[in-house]
Amino acid sequence: MTKKKTAANARHAPVPEEETTFEAIASICTVLVVGLYILTFLAQNFVIPSGSMEKTLLVGDHLVVDRITLAPPAKWMPLVHYREPRRGDVVVFLKPVPDEVNGKLEYLFLVKRLIGLPGDHIHLSNGIVIVNGVAQSQPYARPTTPENHSDFLDEFPSVSPDPQMGATEAWSIDFPSHVVDGNLVVPKGEYFMMGDNRHDSLDSRYWGFVPRANIIGRPLFNYWSFKTPEDEYEQTGLGDRIAWMGHVALHFFTDTRWDRTFHMIR
Repeated sequence: MTKKKTAANARHAPVPEEETTFEAIASICTVLVVGLYILTFLAQNFVIPSGSMEKTLLVGDHLVVDRITLAPPAKWMPLVHYREPRRGDVVVFLKPVPDEVNGKLEYLFLVKRLIGLPGDHIHLSNGIVIVNGVAQSQPYARPTTPENHSDFLDEFPSVSPDPQMGATEAWSIDFPSHVVDGNLVVPKGEYFMMGDNRHDSLDSRYWGFVPRANIIGRPLFNYWSFKTPEDEYEQTGLGDRIAWMGHVALHFFTDTRWDRTFHMIR
């Protein structure tokens, strides 16, 4: 009797319907929209192209950037935690002056450490950053030595930036108006940025302050790091890119810096 009932129930059990083509496409589109939303508004992938932040960040580090915390507060997302940028934050921002890339002027994304807040009085003495009269402890910064010392970089702003040094012409002209009693005074609504690799970083010493609106977010962690030559990201030709993709495929396991995987950025 039990076997007969079981067989009868099996005959009348509902057969799961197969997903239609339309439903499959709709599901894929939903995933893409959600992913695009996350990448556009919440998080962003960022690749380190230069050594200006060594050894905090290395060339070939791939970062997940939080685009929410430092964004202007939005009433339609009241539960999200917002805050203003803080001194010492590593931040991603749009460079305030454009660079010429392949014959076109482009505003590049950069990542540096925030050194000065609006109203701060800043100067460097033998490479030590002094803010509002207080020397800052910055263990992440590459030290100044007699061999790498530079008056412009390590005694800033004692030497005015000059285009011949790599400074922008606009900053060279505007610079004196921000120097008071040997200190650079950060204007309202703007920030002063420097790379941790102080002697190999084109930063605010060369092109000036970063407006609040240019700050995109802060790196959270390094999800993948691959040994990469510093000039690799300057190779934009199709052949160069294909060759590099082949190199990555062949050396993925040996040249991935596994000890930096999911490394938190501080």
